[in-house]
Amino acid sequence: MKRKTRLIHGGIPTDPQTGAVSFPIYQVSTYKQESVGNFKGYEYSRTGNPTRHALEELIKDLEGGYAGFAFGSGMAAMTAVMMMFNSGDHVILTDDVYGGSFRVMTKVLNRMGIDTTFVDTSNLDNIASEIRPNTKAIHLETPTNPLMKITDIAGVAKLAKEHGLLTIVDNTFSTPFWQNPIELGADIVLHSATKYLGGHSDVVAGLAVVNSEKLAEELHFVQNSTGGVLGPQDSWLLIRGIKTLGIRMEEMEGNTNAIVDFLVNHSGVKKVFYPGLEDHPNHSLAKKQARGFGGMISFDVGSGEKADELLSKLKYFTLAESLGAVESLISVPARMTHASIPAERRAELGITEGLVRISVGLEDVEDLIEDLKNALE
Repeated sequence: MKRKTRLIHGGIPTDPQTGAVSFPIYQVSTYKQESVGNFKGYEYSRTGNPTRHALEELIKDLEGGYAGFAFGSGMAAMTAVMMMFNSGDHVILTDDVYGGSFRVMTKVLNRMGIDTTFVDTSNLDNIASEIRPNTKAIHLETPTNPLMKITDIAGVAKLAKEHGLLTIVDNTFSTPFWQNPIELGADIVLHSATKYLGGHSDVVAGLAVVNSEKLAEELHFVQNSTGGVLGPQDSWLLIRGIKTLGIRMEEMEGNTNAIVDFLVNHSGVKKVFYPGLEDHPNHSLAKKQARGFGGMISFDVGSGEKADELLSKLKYFTLAESLGAVESLISVPARMTHASIPAERRAELGITEGLVRISVGLEDVEDLIEDLKNALE
């Protein structure tokens, strides 16, 4: 089954009870049992819901994993995965990571005794040097948010297996349409499904896919115990959004290529971060492990003042948190998505006050370029 076909026909595409082509929203909390412990697959919707299950089967198929899990947000999915570890365990995480991921590891999970080291995972030697006896997992973001660094997933997975570690990959930016980490050796894949998978700025959700029965049992236990599940209506919205993921990703990438070309050649832009550029330090790797470069671009205009001036003059780019939607979104990571990272740490990473991040949407690209041109000038 080809990729676009799987988006529509993967998982449980029709309701087996009624034949409904659009899988129904089972807005139900509990289920009748014929006798104690004798029920028709579902007993309580925190443990399992038919609409959520259809979504979980779909993302499992798209990522090529053993089982899928749907959560109330991307952070809920990441937190549930981290709760599979114990106090005293150590996790290696990509340094240039989403601010919320940094915050939950350093302000919440650290209270439970989970230790984190942040390293530039685009260099395998950096990872190897930080592996300790109590290290349990390597968590990657690739491409990274917001500097678009690329990590060798297969290389990390090989290193992890040599040390008995799990490889966890946040695949939000690439989506399963462009990149499949489990095929490259990863054990767990995470998504902020709020972004490209939903695609319409109307749902908040998180997804996880695991590659084995053992991990599936462990993660389901955490999910059922802690209860951060996705509701049936949001599950249905996500299923609907995923059906058009392929055509959206292809169109967005076409728009992105044209915008990158414009930005690279504009005197008001100091630097452009995009893995599709041939001079990107990880361009060859990105081309090897993914089928596309995605719709996210970061570029530096030199200062926070210039960034604010740019934002004030735009018409078609919406200043907002999030990404991956049909409308083009723009943000200043240092003061928005990554504000929870200390200023000195942002400076070390290169997340400057003048760094602007755009999520390219589905508008006519001529309008988007004209909008940026007018604002930059």
